Amino acid sequence: MTTRQEPLVSVVTPVYNGERYLRECIESVLAQTYTNWDYTIVDNCSTDRTLDIAREYAARDPRIRIHCNETFVRVIPNYNIALRQISPNSKYCKVIAADDWLYPECLEKMIGLADEHPNVAIIGAYGLYSRPDMGVAWQGLPYSSRVIPGRDPCRAWLLGGPYVFGNPSSLLYRSDIVRSRYAFYNESNLHADAEACLEFLEHNDFGFVHQVLSFRRVQEESLTAFSKRINTYFSGMLHGLVKYGRKYLTEDESKRRTRECLRDYYRYLGSEFYKCRGHEFWSYHRCKLGALGYPLSPARVVAFAVCYALDLVLNPKSTTERAVRRIYRSRPVSVLLLRPAKTQTKMG
Repeated sequence: MTTRQEPLVSVVTPVYNGERYLRECIESVLAQTYTNWDYTIVDNCSTDRTLDIAREYAARDPRIRIHCNETFVRVIPNYNIALRQISPNSKYCKVIAADDWLYPECLEKMIGLADEHPNVAIIGAYGLYSRPDMGVAWQGLPYSSRVIPGRDPCRAWLLGGPYVFGNPSSLLYRSDIVRSRYAFYNESNLHADAEACLEFLEHNDFGFVHQVLSFRRVQEESLTAFSKRINTYFSGMLHGLVKYGRKYLTEDESKRRTRECLRDYYRYLGSEFYKCRGHEFWSYHRCKLGALGYPLSPARVVAFAVCYALDLVLNPKSTTERAVRRIYRSRPVSVLLLRPAKTQTKMG
C-alpha cells in the first residue's frame, strides 16, 4: 500500500511519571511497518523527565505531538483525555500504555484485517507479558476464526467463558466508536476496557489477529497490580452482568449467571476472611457490591468462611493440592526441583 491509500490511525499514550519505559514505547511506534499514523502523548502532570523525553521525540518527528493536562487526573480519566485527542481524520485508534510497546507489524496486521472487514469495530491480538513465567497474555479466538459477530465473545464471557479482549494496549478501535461519546471509557469502572467491548460489540463484529503484537509490562504500582491485589475481577464480572446481561443473555441465563457470580464472589470473600485483609480490601468490595445493588452481607461472608475452614479440615488432600498449585504458580523453579528422579534423568 502507498501512503495515499493507507487510512490514518491515531496512536495515543496516556502517561504519568513514565520516564523509565517511555522511550521504548515511543520507539516501538516509530518502528511500525505501517507509516500513516499520528501519535499523541498525553502527560498527566508528571514530576519526572517524562515531558522532556516526549518533547525530544516531538521535535524529531512531526507526526508526534504532546498534550499536557492542566491538573492531575486518575488513570481512566487520563485515558479518556488521550482518546479525545485523536485526529478527526483518523479511521482507527490505537492505545499504547507508556510502559508497554508494540511489535513492528502491529498496526499493519490490525489495520489490514479491519480494512478487509468494514463491520469490525474492535480488533484484538495476543500480547506477551514481561514476566517469563506469565508467558503469552490472553486467550484468543479459535485459530480458524479471524472475524466473528461481536455478540458471540461477549455472550461467551458473560456466561463464564474465555475473555478474549485483552487490554487497551492489545486492541485497535475504529475511531468512529471512540468519537461517539465524550468519555469512551466508563470512569467509575476499573474494567472500563471490558465494558467498552460489551458496549460497542452488540451490533458490530470483533476481529482477532493470531499473533503476538504487543508487549505488556506489569508493575507493582499499576492499575493491573491493584486489581490483582484487591481482586477486582468478581466485581467487574458482576458489573457486566448487571449492566449488559439482558442485552446478551436470556432472562433466565442472566439471573442464573448473576446468582453464580455472587456465589463465587462470596466464596472468595469467605476464603479471604482469615487473611487479615485491611480496610482497603473490604471497603472496595463493600462499595462495589452496594453500587451494583447487592449490599455486602457479613452473614454470608461468615457462612462461606466457615465452609472454607471445614473444607480445609475435612478434605486435606484437596487442600494440599491447592497449596502445591499455589506454590507452583508463584515459584515454578522450586516445583521443578521436586520432580521424581526418573523424570530428571530423562531430562539429562
